[in-house]
Amino acid sequence: MRTLAVVILLLVIAVPVTLLLLSGGTTLKLDPPVTVIGTLTPVQVRVENPHGLRRLTAIIEQNGTRYTVIDLKEPANRVTFWRKHKGLEIRRFQAGKQQAPALRDGKARLIVEAESNDFRGRTDSVEADVQIITQAPRVTADGAQHYINEGGSELVAFTPSGYVTDSGVRVGRYAFRSFPDPAQAGQRFSLFAYPWDLPGDIVPVVYAGNPAGAEATARFWFKLFPKKFRSRDLVIDDAFLEKVVNQIEPNGSGDLLTRFLKINGEMRRQNNKTLADLRWKTADHFLWSGAFLPLVNAAIESNFADKRSYIYKGKKVDEQVHLGFDLAVTQHIPVPAANDGRVVWAENLGIYGNCVVVDHGYGLQSIYGHLSEFAVKAGDMVKKGQSLGKSGSTGLAGGDHLHFSMQVDGVQVNPIEWWDEHWIKDRILSKVKAQ
Repeated sequence: MRTLAVVILLLVIAVPVTLLLLSGGTTLKLDPPVTVIGTLTPVQVRVENPHGLRRLTAIIEQNGTRYTVIDLKEPANRVTFWRKHKGLEIRRFQAGKQQAPALRDGKARLIVEAESNDFRGRTDSVEADVQIITQAPRVTADGAQHYINEGGSELVAFTPSGYVTDSGVRVGRYAFRSFPDPAQAGQRFSLFAYPWDLPGDIVPVVYAGNPAGAEATARFWFKLFPKKFRSRDLVIDDAFLEKVVNQIEPNGSGDLLTRFLKINGEMRRQNNKTLADLRWKTADHFLWSGAFLPLVNAAIESNFADKRSYIYKGKKVDEQVHLGFDLAVTQHIPVPAANDGRVVWAENLGIYGNCVVVDHGYGLQSIYGHLSEFAVKAGDMVKKGQSLGKSGSTGLAGGDHLHFSMQVDGVQVNPIEWWDEHWIKDRILSKVKAQ
């Protein structure tokens, strides 16, 4: 009997001890970080606990008062928790003045607490200092006239006020950043585009917002000049496929046409995204001056925003839009920098072959494709007219030529405007003192 009693006693002690040892805590992370809370601000928390949660509570603390904005409870599972294993969870909720009307604009603290769903039921928390912002920002656009070519560029100046962390111009689904005008305190400007693929009834607006989700917009006077972009057939044959496909994808295998269609579609989209992402590598001042240089004495083989239908053995097999000018002179001619700037890309880029991208500041960049060789490297400062390399037929090119394009904050635009000094003065420099 004594032995049995000892065994029972050991079991009585061992079971809760074991359950305690199997219990654990919760790892919490606000992702993305929360710095501002407004009327109703989305909050996302990464939760890691192998046993799950019994309770999740979010509190905003301000001036010694705690306001509960969410309190989620789940069934307790104190004993059988060890049978289950939870992975990473993402918990989302809204927090703000809508749940706690007594909140006032100013400093506060967001506290998220999690109670573990195991024997111990330990409570862990993550905290963040936040700013309560419920007053919407304001923005006033300039009073200038804005004549915009479809597929082209324009600049608008504006004055935001209030708590603003993000501002610029929105044109349909596209958004363009703004920059402070160093010559006008409190004023900002945005170099933006009216992209070639938008309908002609989109109204560009200036916007100013903050992380609390509050946003103000303002309209400005503009007139859009619609443009009719060309459509053309491009006949391709086996010799062309053999050349370009095996050059771009030397280790590939399979049917040439299938490989070409993947390059012409999927790779084209990837390459254009790489170009667009170079907008983050831009100077916060203008590096250029005067008109941009065209490639002189060049024959124009393709225009900006040409819609190409690819014809193979008498059948249309693909359709893509060509964003740039194809300019041909003779083989391997020096390719000049269109204007002063800094090289942000100088390497192979899929369909563009050997490609150079020059940043001119404030999101304005020029693109040079199909080069046969490089004369610069990333990081180099270049002057207008300086050789960047030589023309060639690398990438998706049937013959020796230069593919030239320009982009504004990652959106490719018709470069023909930037070759015109009068257009630059009227449409850009007349509205901003940053250069």
